[in-house]
Amino acid sequence: MRVEQKNATVEELEFAPSWDQPVSYMQRTRSYYLGLGYENPYVWAHYLTVPFSPLKKPLSESTLALITTAAPYQADKGNQGPGSAYNALAKFYEVYSGPTAIDPDLRISHVGVDRKNADMAEMNAWFPLAAARRAVASKRLGALSPRFYGLPSNRSQRHTLEVDAPAIASLCKADGVDVAILIPNCPICHQCQSLLARYLEEQGIATVIMGAAKDIVEYCGVPRLLFSDFPLGNAAAKPNDVASQDTNFELALRILESAPAPRTTVQSPLIWSADAQWKLDYSNIERLSSAEIKALRDEAEKVRIAARDLRIQTVGS
Repeated sequence: MRVEQKNATVEELEFAPSWDQPVSYMQRTRSYYLGLGYENPYVWAHYLTVPFSPLKKPLSESTLALITTAAPYQADKGNQGPGSAYNALAKFYEVYSGPTAIDPDLRISHVGVDRKNADMAEMNAWFPLAAARRAVASKRLGALSPRFYGLPSNRSQRHTLEVDAPAIASLCKADGVDVAILIPNCPICHQCQSLLARYLEEQGIATVIMGAAKDIVEYCGVPRLLFSDFPLGNAAAKPNDVASQDTNFELALRILESAPAPRTTVQSPLIWSADAQWKLDYSNIERLSSAEIKALRDEAEKVRIAARDLRIQTVGS
């Protein structure tokens, strides 16, 4: 369509709405917590240089690891199922692993996932184990590591870099891992996985993050990112959609093969919904009443203390 008017409207030009773009999670969460009364904004990890480890052999001969920030289900820790509120008691603060030969019972109960729009019941939307198994069966991949690994979503960048990342690197080396796919869930998860990706690359393990918080990952600086413009919590694929699982997993593998240099980002062509207004929901302080803000502040303080106490019991101060 050709429009001659100097002051043509967005509708006349057939533009998308200005807010239909990747959510700025760093800015959104900063405004949200400032609105709740927390006046010390979080400082996100940011690097100018990025390590990069190219593939050492074809993927058809490589062993791949899956690394998640989802938590193993703990029956004694209260509701952790789909639709549950944030459960600070269900957090974990130490690296764990589990066998890839069986389906694990993992849950997403992070404080920062999109509970309104993401699907917490469909594990393959945030943990692509089934897609990885299919890639091995088709000989696209040489093997899946015997274990997957769980990375804690620590707000302490130092702890992630000095404790958690070396622990996972050690597990990867023990399992003969050549390449790794890292799948985060909440905003802090995206930062933790970015820090881990950098560490693994320095150890010679090629990585790609399947993420939904583009700004956090790119701000930190990683070798490879497959960005899906999906709600936080469904970074791997659309729920209950095998085709989307395989599409995104194949894209992640292609990025491992073809990324020419660090800071390579590829956006998945998959669209979450024809109506992109879900992007306006996440931690949007402007959409909350004063009563809602007060209630959220009280709840945030309660779970902050619970998570702090659990962390101290687990790994110290």
